[in-house]
Amino acid sequence: MALELTSENFEELVMKSDKPVLVDFWAEWCGPCRVVGPIVDELANDYEGKAVVGKVNVDEHGDIAGKFMIRNIPTLLVFKNGEVVDKQVGAAPKNVLAGKLDAAM
Repeated sequence: MALELTSENFEELVMKSDKPVLVDFWAEWCGPCRVVGPIVDELANDYEGKAVVGKVNVDEHGDIAGKFMIRNIPTLLVFKNGEVVDKQVGAAPKNVLAGKLDAAM
């Protein structure tokens, strides 16, 4: 299961992580987000111990979405050493997202 990222834990879990991080920016009312959500949860299980996988609810944590200029959801960002190294806007299949995480390792 993907981590719930909040304004309180984002800095520690994402920006200071020594592992690659996949962050799914989503909202409950977003149809494509509901398609991507289970894929992100699968990736969290697949990459346990190798990468951090989390979700940011943009309705609850608009400050984080604003910081990264998230305009469309779902948007998935891949971080490495606190820097955004890849981005996926819109729904994507599991293999595409896994490839982005693999490239950041």
